[in-house]
Amino acid sequence: MTRSTTIFSAKKILTMNSYQPVATHVAVRDNRILGVGSLDELAHWGDYTLNETFSDKFLVPGFVEAHCHAMNGSVWDNTYVGFFDRTDPNGRIWSGIKTLDGVVKRLKEIENTLDDPEETLVAWGFDPIYFDDGVRMKLEHLDQVSHDRRILVQHSNGHLLNASRKVLELAGIDSTTDVEGVMKDADGTPTGELGEMAAQFMAYKVTDVRRFDGINSNDLWTFAKTATNVGVTTATDLHARVQDQNIQSYVEVTKDADYPLRLVPAAGALTMSIQDGPSHVAQLKQHNNDKLYLGLCKIMTDGSIQGFTGRLKWPGYINGKPNGIWNLPPQTLTEMVEAYHAAGLQMHMHTNGDEASELMINAIEAALHKNPRPDHRHTLTHCQMADEAQFRRMAQLGICSNLFANHIYYWGDQHYNLTMGPDRATRMDACGTAKRLGVPYTIHSDAPVTPLDPLFTAWCAVNRQTASGRILGPSERIEVHDALHAITLGAAFTLHLDHLVGSIESGKFADFAVLENDPTDVPAETLRDIAVWGTVVDGIPRPASQQSN
Repeated sequence: MTRSTTIFSAKKILTMNSYQPVATHVAVRDNRILGVGSLDELAHWGDYTLNETFSDKFLVPGFVEAHCHAMNGSVWDNTYVGFFDRTDPNGRIWSGIKTLDGVVKRLKEIENTLDDPEETLVAWGFDPIYFDDGVRMKLEHLDQVSHDRRILVQHSNGHLLNASRKVLELAGIDSTTDVEGVMKDADGTPTGELGEMAAQFMAYKVTDVRRFDGINSNDLWTFAKTATNVGVTTATDLHARVQDQNIQSYVEVTKDADYPLRLVPAAGALTMSIQDGPSHVAQLKQHNNDKLYLGLCKIMTDGSIQGFTGRLKWPGYINGKPNGIWNLPPQTLTEMVEAYHAAGLQMHMHTNGDEASELMINAIEAALHKNPRPDHRHTLTHCQMADEAQFRRMAQLGICSNLFANHIYYWGDQHYNLTMGPDRATRMDACGTAKRLGVPYTIHSDAPVTPLDPLFTAWCAVNRQTASGRILGPSERIEVHDALHAITLGAAFTLHLDHLVGSIESGKFADFAVLENDPTDVPAETLRDIAVWGTVVDGIPRPASQQSN
């Protein structure tokens, strides 16, 4: 039986393969890359079909997003109330809201459309740190929307939400509630703001709202749509609930030949006991296929710096706010690291503040002393405020970093003025230091916290420009080629998938991002403006969604 070969031509192919950095043609057979080179060179493989769809375009390895969430698509089932404009999976642009009054107005408009009084009104993307008056949302604001409806307003960082008076009543949250994360006024009255997992869970359990990590097949198809629009062909779901129903959804969609995305769901370790979690995650690997890679786990340590729940080393927050919240006691988190490491599993560890990074570096070092293990690739994700000494230890211990480059644009000004102060803010998301000290690194969006868009993420790491135009820590800039490596082969490395994806070379999956311009041949400041035609996954072209009106 003769197997068919397709050769794609392009104006230029950036392979991210150091042995052959550029080419003009790539041959595909059986969903894999057969060869890369010129048409004459690839013709040696025998009969082929020449596909010139991309003859005027540029191919790069399909982008690998190593920290995002599958709910990036499904959040659009709810109301967007963020500060910045955002684009939905269908390409429609939703205007950002610049005042708290504007948020309340949008919530009122939605409330007036709800016929069922028992339906929970859910909004997302909110962040009061952008408002000049510094006023936080309180119960009285949501009272303007409704006294009787269950309302949840999820903050953009995923670590805070505001709940209405009805939700607090049903959850039994009052002045006597002693749960960390239940924010209260000076007189001890709850404000409606709930921080981190324990407090938020109290609100979720009395509503009909799926939690952050709940997922179904429809969500995963929408997620794939958003990925295709920005050139992503491999993506994490970096805090997945690995219950049977969720696993069934992952398996179902990834076995569909038309599904245009490779998924890496990372099991949320905090949702399982230390005793049972490692064996359960290890057993999940039996479900893996060419588009599904279970076996990774996620450990949530602290919260969000802009939400003032991140854990900082001395001197703490510059505005005097109390230090943030541990999602579990530090000793328990350390024991968790030891258990998953001993089981041979890889961990991606949420560390926003430098105190959280210190805790996880110490925990990994202790685990390695007990159970030496080469090439573990445990990864500190976000790793926003790690200092040079911490990066040096990471290099020594074989720890990877996944830096939240988008944070520079979206919250760099706030870190400079309100949370960290100018000196510490300049070192946030220190790609330059990671590169200089030899720490394997990638960069990410944490979508839907910020938009899924690897070229924008690369632009952030290259330019380090905040929303106001400030250049924050110019010495931490990296070159365009380094940023492209970070969103392709660098990300694949942190997921233990660099033998399968991340570069265009023989033997790997035929996954490409199709661009309208050469990212190495445009001014660095315009990197984010490059249009994405779509993707190729398993050798099948998949165009991006066209913008709807």
